[in-house]
Amino acid sequence: MSKKVLVVDDEKLIVKGIRFSLEQDGMDVDCAYDGEEGLTMAKHKEYDVILLDVMLPKLTGFEVCQQIREFSDMPIIMLTAKGDDMDKILGLEYGADDYITKPFNILEVKARIKAIMRRSSKKEASHETEKIATFGELKIDCESRRVYIRGKEVNLTAKEFDLLELLIFNPNKVYSRENLLNTVWGYDYPGDARTVDVHIRRLREKIEDNPSEPKYIHTKWGVGYFFQG
Repeated sequence: MSKKVLVVDDEKLIVKGIRFSLEQDGMDVDCAYDGEEGLTMAKHKEYDVILLDVMLPKLTGFEVCQQIREFSDMPIIMLTAKGDDMDKILGLEYGADDYITKPFNILEVKARIKAIMRRSSKKEASHETEKIATFGELKIDCESRRVYIRGKEVNLTAKEFDLLELLIFNPNKVYSRENLLNTVWGYDYPGDARTVDVHIRRLREKIEDNPSEPKYIHTKWGVGYFFQG
């Protein structure tokens, strides 16, 4: 089955170039030219990856990303202005999995998309995900990729779940930011340690009663992060 990609960008020439290139690789590409249209399409169809520009008419890329995260953990790659670190950080804050700066090389875009798809395929093929673990009021179901606190489901993004799953099933093992970046995002991911910090902070806000005094995800100062149930 061909992989489905949604491209949301108001620059029609960029969209046309991305679409042509991805279709050459056998992907099924849908296109939207403003935030509202992109959000509507994401609600009605499941995509393997969404390429989402930050600067969009009607709804910004951040707003679209945030609203998609309310109903889906489909991988989202934000397209941000060159060198604007705040866009990258905000994209991650709103639930994006990755970002690419404009102007970009289409080969880089394809490489990032394929890297995300490879990781998704590995998860689907893995039989060891038939695991349910409970730690106090926290419950994680790896088969359905759901997390519960006191019986109430907590909505995590794909990357937040991957991080939590790795830490939970390796309790008390301290992972450096670089280690987490390589394991969860992949060795080909060009991001930096701030990506990990943002995701850890968001994860704590969702599963901890008091994120500043975490019960589950702890910091080993100067080293990294670890899970303690």
